[in-house]
Formats: sequence, C-alpha cells, structure tokens
Amino acid sequence: MLKGKKIVLGITGSIAAYKAAEILSLLKKQGSEVRVIMTESATRFIQPLTFSTLSGYPVISDLFSLSERFEINHISLAQWADLILVAPATANIIGKVANGIADDILTATILAFQLPVIFAPAMNKKMISNPIYQENVKKLNTRGYEFIESSYGRLACGEIGEGRLADIEDIIDKVEFVLTDKKDYQGKTVLITASCTREPLDEVRFISNYSTGKMGFALAKAARNRGAKVVLISGPTNLPKIKGLETILVETAEEMKKEVFKHFEKVDIIISSAAVSDFRPKERIIGKLNKEDLQELKIELQRNPDILFELGQKKEKQILVGFAAETDNLIAHASEKLRKKNLDLIVANDLTEPGAGFGSDQNKAKIIGRGGVIIKDLPLMPKLEMAEQILDEIVKITTRK
Repeated sequence: MLKGKKIVLGITGSIAAYKAAEILSLLKKQGSEVRVIMTESATRFIQPLTFSTLSGYPVISDLFSLSERFEINHISLAQWADLILVAPATANIIGKVANGIADDILTATILAFQLPVIFAPAMNKKMISNPIYQENVKKLNTRGYEFIESSYGRLACGEIGEGRLADIEDIIDKVEFVLTDKKDYQGKTVLITASCTREPLDEVRFISNYSTGKMGFALAKAARNRGAKVVLISGPTNLPKIKGLETILVETAEEMKKEVFKHFEKVDIIISSAAVSDFRPKERIIGKLNKEDLQELKIELQRNPDILFELGQKKEKQILVGFAAETDNLIAHASEKLRKKNLDLIVANDLTEPGAGFGSDQNKAKIIGRGGVIIKDLPLMPKLEMAEQILDEIVKITTRK
C-alpha cells in the first residue's frame, strides 16, 4: 500500500513520457503524495501543466526553482521523499547518474538521495543492447539502484524489440514492493489458493461460481511484499500474473487438491481464499450437448473433495486460514466452519453487504479466531488493504507458536 508515501516522479525525454500521466494518477489513487520533476527534453514531449494538474503541485524543471510552500531544490526534495521513480528513464539519465553527473534538477536530486531509486527504462532496442548502456545498468545495480525491465513490442521508431516502457501495473507493483516497510514474512513460505474452480459438464459448459481471485491475488502480493516466498494456486481468472512468486493455474477441484498437497509439507502458512466448487457432474459428457439434449437433461452430481477440511486434519505446524462467504448467520456459520476444519483463523464475508464480495475491488469482513471470537471487524476497504490486515493477524499467531 502506498497511502501516505512521498514519491518523486522523474520524467525524462522519451516518447513514453505521456504514460507518466497514468503512472501519476495511479500513485495518487493509492494515497501517495507525488512531486514531479521533468527534464527539459521531457517538456518537449508533454506539457508540465498536465502533471501539475494531476499532482496538485507545480512541476519542477529548473535546478533553482522555488515552491510557494517551501524551498524546492535537489536537497529539500531528497529530504522530503521516500522514493524516486524515474519513468520513463532514458539512456541519457541512466548514464549520467551512473557516472555521477548532476547537471539538472533530476540528476542532482537522485545523487543527493539516500533512499530507493527505481528506473523504468524506455528507449530504442539498439540503445538498450549497447554494451555501454548495459555497463551503466550493472554499475547502478551494484550500488543498490532498482530497475524495472522494459517490455518487448513495437517501438516508436517502428521497429520491434526490447525497449518499450514496462506495463504501468508492473511499475506500480514494483513501487509497492520497494516501499513495503514490513518484512515480517521473511523466511516464511505461504501457500494461497485463489479464484473459483470449474467442473466440466461437456466440452463447453461447466459448474462454477462468481469468484474472480481478487482477494487471493491481493493476499499473494501483500505476502510477497512482506518478504514471504509465495506459492499461488489459482483457478481460472482474468487477473495478470504477479511477478516474484510462483503461480500455478488449475481448473478443477481435483487439480487444485493435487497441487495443494504437493506443496503442503514445505509451507508454513496456508490461506485458502479459493471458492472451490462443492459439486461436480458425476459423469462428464463427451462432445457438446445440443439444445434438444438440454431439454431432457438431468445432471447427477457428486461431492468434490473438501480441500480445507483435509488440510485441517493433516496440518501439524502449519497455520491454516480459511474464508467463509455467507448470506445469513455469518458469525455462527463461519465459527462452525473454523471448528470443523481445524482452522486458526477464518475471514467471514457477508455477501449481502453492498460493495463487498465476489468481483469487487473492495471487501468487508470479520476475522474470527478460535472459539468464535471476533478479532477484527473490518469495514469496507480495498482488498489489498484487507490483505494487510489479515496478514497482521497471522503474524501474531506465528509469534505465539
């Protein structure tokens, strides 16, 4: 989470400079405060007014410029910020920093800065493969500077290759990772299940539910940011893969069970946020049913394995956390599930609450511990923020064991 974080966004002279406007918007949306520095060449690609409007502060482009509120120079910015993100970063800016050149406000601020600096390069494929550029990157890496790899695709010159600015979601993800203060999951291996499962009826139809995987993916990202080794086992989802962790995609409940127990003995914490289908067709029909067949169709169902129950029976030192999505008697049903399945914690969601539940970017829940005790009553909040709250409660259990 970036709430309250202070970020300097450096923009340099690349055609990708227009994408910095979206980066700034997303940083602000996550609650961070952003000051923008533009190099002179960057202002040729996009007007500073765009960034001053989005950030709410004047854009800094002059080494000697002043703010109405306080002095803005390379020293005061370096003292103010928690992180500097240069996106897009040209070969020129990277070369200057690597060689200690501070001839403008951006390079001067970077060289005066003692906290994390992230570069998101964008340039022609021949420039990015040039040995001189590669040596500069290596030099900066050894000194603790962070880089987000550029992506492959069509470049502004019309060529195809490496050098495109990384996806904006990946840039924000990297900033979140670097700025995560808590590293209390270092040395821990966390297995997380996410999304739904699909149980095929024929070649085109299946039994499933509305789970999209957003809560499980938020938990996986938060655990990774806090230092955990994360194994994410997910059913079908449209969510992009999270960098820096192992993701295993499955389709059915049986496939999910197989993968969960393959990793079971090697993990310290299991968070079961997946909505596993309770039933599957007893027989899978070969081919595709036509409309005439469907009019007389009777589907005989059989129970799927209860993965969470089986985990509860086999766990020894592992911490086991489950989820309960209910429409009535939330606390009673969730507490009974916690008891029967031998869980350490359960996160209970009321699906009737507006804005919460499947498919939403927000959630509202109660975290319940052994004995049906409500540990936390969480109001409606972004799922990534809720993931942090859940991880906080799991850490408390690890310290007691």
